[in-house]
Formats: sequence, structure tokens, C-alpha cells
Amino acid sequence: MNAKLTGSISRRQVLRSGVAAFFVLAAGSAGATIIRGVAPFKPFDYNPPETLGPSGWYFFTAEEATTVEAIVSRIIPADELSVSGKDAGCANFIDRQLAGSYGTFERLYMKGPFMAGTPEQGDQSELVPRQRYRIGIAAINAHCRSANGKVFAELGEADQDKVIKGLESGEIKLDGIDSKMFFGQILSNTMEGFFGDPIYGGNRDMVSWRMIGFPGARYDYREYVERHNEKIDLPPLSIAGRPEWTARN
Repeated sequence: MNAKLTGSISRRQVLRSGVAAFFVLAAGSAGATIIRGVAPFKPFDYNPPETLGPSGWYFFTAEEATTVEAIVSRIIPADELSVSGKDAGCANFIDRQLAGSYGTFERLYMKGPFMAGTPEQGDQSELVPRQRYRIGIAAINAHCRSANGKVFAELGEADQDKVIKGLESGEIKLDGIDSKMFFGQILSNTMEGFFGDPIYGGNRDMVSWRMIGFPGARYDYREYVERHNEKIDLPPLSIAGRPEWTARN
């Protein structure tokens, strides 16, 4: 095709004209309507999230669950702003994630070779989350028994904080898993459980959303778009389609 068409019209001008015409025709034929109020569909009609029942442990053993609850309670301790990570359901969130496809990295490429990468390359471990937790929890309790004669959950808060700081810095060495990697894993998952939607088992009673004033997964925020620097006093709404915490209070 020549660089220019008839009448010295360039290909770029033709493309621009074509795109403009498309949007004019689309706008004229779409008959767009503004939908307000209740969403005209049910959440996850076609792609439901992986969720499990409201109670019980699906991956952790009883000892593992106790250890994880103790760890998340020190990562997010209870204070005047919110309940602890345990009471917010962070351990339940992690347990349900591990029981699902996330636990095996089902959707990630997990073939070798495995070798240490640069920080920019991200996670290069061959261990999937289920293995990381199973190995990491056992190794932490083994370390605590050796150093203190007690498992992690039986230690005082000051000693628990010392262990967690040792994991974060890499000062504590764990058998079978890098301590800094395990700390990063459980820190990330704890934050996800604390701030994620309650449908996944964490953020119990929407405690974090109420703390930061987040209205939740509402369908329509258009009437608030132009209202800047204004507090929006709306009860948080779960992705399940209802303000779960208000039903309990």
C-alpha cells in the first residue's frame, strides 16, 4: 500500500476517521442506560470464587492452626484500632487459601530449573505454599523447643516477637526452608486475610474495612465520584452482596 491515498490522505488519517466513525455508530446504536440501585446480576454468576464452609480447618492440623493463629496475632496485635489477626480470621483465610488452588500454585508455571534469582525476579522457590507452611511451621516449633523448651504458641509475647524478628532478618535459620522467605509468605497472606473480602474467610465482621472507612464492593459509586475530601458514611458491603457485619450486630 502506498504511503498516501487519494487526495493526499495518509493512512493515519484514515485510521483516525474509521475509529471516530465506529464510536459514533456504537454510541448511536447502543442505547446506553444508567443502571442504579441493585446490580442487574448476581455476584459470580459465571466465575464463582473458591470458598469453603464457615468453620473448621481444611488444611492445617490442630497444632499448625494454633501456631499460625499465634503468629498472625503478633503480626497484627489487638489494639485500640482493631482486633488481632487471629480474631480477624487471618489464620482461617490462610487455611482456606492453602486448601484451594493457591496452595499448590496450580495456575503458575512450576517446572525447573530452580535457582536463586535477583530481587527483581521475584519468588524462585520450588516450594508451593502448602509445602512452605507445613515445613515452616514444623521448623519454627522445632527451633522454639530447642531454644526455649516450648513451641511458638506457648511462648510469651516478647519471646514470640523475638522469634518473628529473627525470621524477618534471617538471623534464625530454619530446617528445610529459608526463614526470610517464610516470614514474607505469612506476612503477605496475613495482610491479605486482614484486608480482603470476608467471603474468603478473613476480615471477620469487616473489621479492617470499618477501621479505614472502606465502603466495600459496592456496585455503583458514580454519585460519589465528584465529592472530593468528603467522608462517605456507608456500611461496608461484602462481595457476597450484603453488609455481613451488620447482620451480626
